[in-house]
Amino acid sequence: MSLPRVVIDLEKLRHINCGLGRYSLHLGREILAVAAGRFQPVFLLPSGAERYFPGGGFETITVSPWNKEAIRRLYRPLLKPLFSAPRVALWHVTSQMSKYLPLDESVPVVLTIHDLNFLHESPADARTEEIDRKLADMQRKVNRAAAIVADSAYVAEDVAKHVDLGGRPVHVVPLAVSTPPVASAERPAFVPAGPFLLTIGNCLPHKNFHALFGLVEQLPDARLVIAGKKTTPYGEFLEREVAQRGLAGKVILPGEVSDGDRQWLYEHCEAFLFPSLTEGFGFPVLEAMQCGRPVFLSRRTSLPEIAGDMGFYFDGYEPAELAAVYREGMTRYQADPAFATRLKDHAAGFSWAATARGYCDVYAGLIGRD
Repeated sequence: MSLPRVVIDLEKLRHINCGLGRYSLHLGREILAVAAGRFQPVFLLPSGAERYFPGGGFETITVSPWNKEAIRRLYRPLLKPLFSAPRVALWHVTSQMSKYLPLDESVPVVLTIHDLNFLHESPADARTEEIDRKLADMQRKVNRAAAIVADSAYVAEDVAKHVDLGGRPVHVVPLAVSTPPVASAERPAFVPAGPFLLTIGNCLPHKNFHALFGLVEQLPDARLVIAGKKTTPYGEFLEREVAQRGLAGKVILPGEVSDGDRQWLYEHCEAFLFPSLTEGFGFPVLEAMQCGRPVFLSRRTSLPEIAGDMGFYFDGYEPAELAAVYREGMTRYQADPAFATRLKDHAAGFSWAATARGYCDVYAGLIGRD
């Protein structure tokens, strides 16, 4: 008896170094490890992406413009009379931004929603048309889905609040931390001598990086590295603030950094700071913990789920309050020789193998196989 064929959308492998690209890579590899005897994986892949899975064990559908839903909805009615029994048992849309759905509307769909950050970025009142368009697109995909998966309980609650689920279940399947790259052998040239604090992310308003400037001003000897894409309006705002507040040399914005330099920063920072206002998951928090570094972060959205009781939390962003949390947290961290080990153990609890098993359980609920 042949195994049911499950299509898994890994189209984002065309951007292998972005978050969704790495997610696709690790999910695909771990799915292959757990699928044996349960279902036949069918990967929707950009041309040439088979190289990321050298062991085989999967079928492929090659990404093409004809596979996009915007095109398929035009010719689907013409082909519908020709449909026989579905050739695939299930189709996993691995991101709410995917442009791909099965041609046969009888094929059940699992939809992963990573976040609704577009709802929470400022200024929302100036983006009404954009928000309405994105919500309408989200609703169409939810209407097509048989089951929804979110990366965190926060995202699941956010989706239920803003989208009509029509009774569809929302499963929470946490993501994972990956094996870190090899750190650069030398201190990056942009990092000044001495200890430094670190935050990482593209410069977007919801990252709230500017709140850390007040902390730096409260800590006379502190230096802060903000590593991530800075060619954005918010990045320009940050650079203006650094100049106007006389923080040149104390706040360093190197822009995007290499994998090796990013890992060096994690391994050598005094502490990792993450004041983000909205996160669907929060990979950098786990990446810092993986290196045994103390993390200071917002008590908002998904972040308490990720850091648990191993994080030190900002409940507000006034400079004196930030400094008090930082000083207390560092005192606790430095007084406990086992703290770094516990941080590493906590991060190790988020594995891609567990993520793949969670998805397989969702698949099994729809195709009826254990």
